[in-house]
Amino acid sequence: MTHADQSRLVTTGTGRTDRSRLSGLVFAAILAASPGVDATAAEPSGAMDMRSEQVSGHADSVERLINEALAHSPELAAARFEAEAARQRIAPAAALDDPMLELGVLNAPVNSFSLRREDMTMKMLGFSQKLPFPGKRDLRRSVATAQSEGANLAAQENTNKVVRDVRIAYEDLVFNAEARRILSRTEMTLEQLVAITDSRHHVGQASQSDVIEAQTELGRLRVTRLQLERDGQVLQSQLRRLLGRSGDEQAIDVGQPMLRPALETEPDPRTEALANRPQLLALKSATERYSSALELAQREYYPDFDVRLSYGQRERSLDGLPRDDMVSLTVAVNLPIWRKSRLEPQVAEARAMRNEAQAMLRAQQLETTAALDEQLAATHQWQESAELYRTTLHPQARAAVASALAAYQVGKVDFLTLRQAEMRELETGTRHAEAIANYNKARAEIDLLVGRSWRDSK
Repeated sequence: MTHADQSRLVTTGTGRTDRSRLSGLVFAAILAASPGVDATAAEPSGAMDMRSEQVSGHADSVERLINEALAHSPELAAARFEAEAARQRIAPAAALDDPMLELGVLNAPVNSFSLRREDMTMKMLGFSQKLPFPGKRDLRRSVATAQSEGANLAAQENTNKVVRDVRIAYEDLVFNAEARRILSRTEMTLEQLVAITDSRHHVGQASQSDVIEAQTELGRLRVTRLQLERDGQVLQSQLRRLLGRSGDEQAIDVGQPMLRPALETEPDPRTEALANRPQLLALKSATERYSSALELAQREYYPDFDVRLSYGQRERSLDGLPRDDMVSLTVAVNLPIWRKSRLEPQVAEARAMRNEAQAMLRAQQLETTAALDEQLAATHQWQESAELYRTTLHPQARAAVASALAAYQVGKVDFLTLRQAEMRELETGTRHAEAIANYNKARAEIDLLVGRSWRDSK
């Protein structure tokens, strides 16, 4: 029904019947368009709580995006390559130095360079091998192994962070989409209210200020919608970056707001975090690494060995007599006499690095526990808030809108009361969606802090 048709319907008769009929028709249309209000039901039901058929779609969508991020994230690829590089350092760390092969001539006389004149002149083939002091190779392997374990754990922590970031970005996008849907329904309702108010103004039942107020509120909603659309584009870009997509791909579709169910049996999250979080395990590995490095630095006070074996072949003498070949075996050791300038600083450095790793581990444990307490409190708050909005505040706001609409059509309340009821319904619907998103984001943070994988947390 156009605005002109509404005006004609009101002005064709002076009786109350036509105006009541108009108000009733538009009132029914507004009820049908209002978010969460069912014109055929005595008690409205919440849209976000009646979506059982969309639950699997929501979970599958999140899981698909997470799997895509794990497969294509450049940050995770870099972390995996770093872990592989650290693993390849283990074998070389404990390997011996290459042996040395030596060829030469020993004790040749300078006046003739004859190989037969002097008894000590010989052709020599030598072999030498450096051997570290016992225990050094094992310590070097321990250092490299701990470094590799730390790199693997760091890669796992990065994986969990990417999963957390995808889940949070997804929830932000879900909330943005739901807020736009709620705003769009409210905007449609206000457009119809503008038509009602204008019609009532033409027949003297509403003031010009009511029309202006309705149009102003509608303009504010449109400004808010533009801001939400801009925020949605930013969130789409952030999520595409996490997925490793280029910026020119199609928009990401998201599901409806839905509280993630709590796990039926869940161990103490603090104990679980201290035992399983990869970041903490990586710091423990770093402590073990620097402890081994300290022991290795202290063992550098002991000398290494250089074993040499050579074979000397002698020519016959000038008168044709044979000479026996000769074999030499020597062992050389280095003398660690520069301990003040070289060894002691190395020991002090290794001790300081070990103490730093221990302090960082303790600090991170405290930070993880504090962050976990904060997120556990947040999940309780947002879960209770979402339930309160679902069961009480949002239904009451919808009922208030229906009551204000009914009263407004018979002139019992002014437009300001009706507008406030409509804005309160918009606010409670948005706050409900926000509480759901914040709860799910807090759950994502908890899963990161306790080191729980996405599949274990579902």
